[in-house]
Amino acid sequence: MAIPLKYNIGNLMSRKVSAIMTIFGIGLVIAVMVAMLALYNGVQQALVSSGSKENLMVLREGAQTEATSWVTREKYRIIRALPGIDKAPDGEPLVSPELVIIFKLPRYDNPTGSNINVRGVTQKAMAIRPYITMVDGRMFKPGTNEVIVSSRMRKRFRSTNIGDSFKFGPRNWTVVGVFDANGTSFDSEIWADVEYLGLAQKRPEYSSVLVKPDGAAAMRSISDTIATDMRLKLLVKSEFKYYEDQTSGLLGIRVLVTIVAFFMVLGATLGAMNTMFSAVASRKRELATMRALGFRRRDVLLSIVIESIVLSALAGIAGVLLALPVNGIATGTANFITFSEVAFNFRISPAVAIFAVSLAIVAGVIGGLLPAISAARLPITRALREI
Repeated sequence: MAIPLKYNIGNLMSRKVSAIMTIFGIGLVIAVMVAMLALYNGVQQALVSSGSKENLMVLREGAQTEATSWVTREKYRIIRALPGIDKAPDGEPLVSPELVIIFKLPRYDNPTGSNINVRGVTQKAMAIRPYITMVDGRMFKPGTNEVIVSSRMRKRFRSTNIGDSFKFGPRNWTVVGVFDANGTSFDSEIWADVEYLGLAQKRPEYSSVLVKPDGAAAMRSISDTIATDMRLKLLVKSEFKYYEDQTSGLLGIRVLVTIVAFFMVLGATLGAMNTMFSAVASRKRELATMRALGFRRRDVLLSIVIESIVLSALAGIAGVLLALPVNGIATGTANFITFSEVAFNFRISPAVAIFAVSLAIVAGVIGGLLPAISAARLPITRALREI
């Protein structure tokens, strides 16, 4: 017969102060880990959610990013004429030639500035990405030095309010509107007219071409045509795949999160172990009496591990609750693939919360195992003589 669960609950209730302090201490450790996981999750979501599986991204062969890619205007015209491309209400194909230039602008918290992507686009760019909407001001006029900025960039960078101007290269650029990109990586960008941007920066080629096929069959047909046309010699992949590949630039953050998670789990394990060793030390006679009543060693071992699991699970839940205030905090970091800033929000998703509580439970199992083995192996006669 196993030791009843109410025995473990009763033990925790009998030492409320100790249990609460343990839950709070381990909870703080888990909260730090959750914050780091929320940071990584936020950056990853900002990148991965940027691309649509229904759009195609065309780049130079071998290019990892748009900033290192170029597509000539002749090749753009060939792509634009391919059959199977979806049409806009005006009857024009939904193809967006785009140019990405890196500008360095001063931030409010860093006067020396950070790199930011300035994307040259046409009016078709928003039609292909309907989740991007204007929230203030107006769209830039084609053929002018007007730009629109994301709402996040306006909060982080100087001279990015409507009516402000900033200088980069030989030209001044005037902000006329603000857009919201729904938490994608485009929230880290400034948009300008592609033709004017190319002329100002002496970049006659485009960086990429975004294509919206008319269905899955058309997508396969267009992909095969671009990949096999010897006139083009271009790389084509889904827009989703392109942005998914950009997460490789987060290696530094991934390593940092892994290191922090390891030490946080180690701290939680040691905390649970210390608590359970103390609990076992004060209950040696009690556990020996249970053994004398017929409970087996494995029953005692399982009972103590369960008690440790309950304690750690409560600590994991407490850690998630303690970390909730960081959820949604907006910040930014560098992507070492594009060498530009990525704006993102800390995201404590259900997956992050479940993962954190699961790790806390694992720490409880490991932390409770050694005290449980020690208690189970204690000779009954010696334990009964304990004061």
